[in-house]
Amino acid sequence: MLQWMDLHAHLNMLEEGPEEALRLAREVGVVKVVTIGTDPEDLPFVLAMAEKNYPDVYCTLGIHPHEGQIYTPEIGQYIEANVAKPWVIAVGEIGLDYYYEHSSPELQKEAFRAQLEIAARTNMPVQIHTRDADQDTIEIMREFKGRVRGVIHCFTGTSWLAQEALALGYNISISGVVTFKNAEALRQVVRSLPLDRLHVETDAPFLAPVPVRGKKNTPAFVVHTAKFVAELKGISVEELARLTKENALAMFPKIKW
Repeated sequence: MLQWMDLHAHLNMLEEGPEEALRLAREVGVVKVVTIGTDPEDLPFVLAMAEKNYPDVYCTLGIHPHEGQIYTPEIGQYIEANVAKPWVIAVGEIGLDYYYEHSSPELQKEAFRAQLEIAARTNMPVQIHTRDADQDTIEIMREFKGRVRGVIHCFTGTSWLAQEALALGYNISISGVVTFKNAEALRQVVRSLPLDRLHVETDAPFLAPVPVRGKKNTPAFVVHTAKFVAELKGISVEELARLTKENALAMFPKIKW
């Protein structure tokens, strides 16, 4: 059976619960799952979940742009104090989101920069969320050029955003959005991405891919996205499985496979 990694999932939000989700994932060859920190309340959960299931589950620690207004230096200290743990592979999910504006752009930028500083000080990669904020996201990433690298998760942006991120040393992670009927522009971007900079993810419980669109997403469904991406890239699923494993190990050196 092919082995896959779900680079980005929210195990604390899943309908079936984290343990059942992991069981279902393993049945289809998803042997590694990264569960994502987004706010102060879920950081202890993702830490505990990764510790319990280490080395099958890893986690990230960060404050999502939606929660930018509640970011404090004390939260930053908590993140920085815990990133050295072997099951914490990145600072994230951090970034900018101007679509919903649950937090003001200025507070989002402050939290983004503060967490990139943590990543730089601790030599940790990042997982970045960006939506309707391409220019500001890239401008802030440029401030940390050569000091921080990582992944743009659940990429749904433009070719310009992809090329700028790649030029700064970042990789691109593709979710089930690429399978959606109205996502031809995204498919064009994915066709252009270099194979050694590519990842797949679910962002579960959100954005379930075709052919399970309409269901609550779960890490097991990453295999559907992977199959679709392999076809877009004109390679076999076996080749994509090998490449995404290599890319994950290169970008996130704490992962043990």
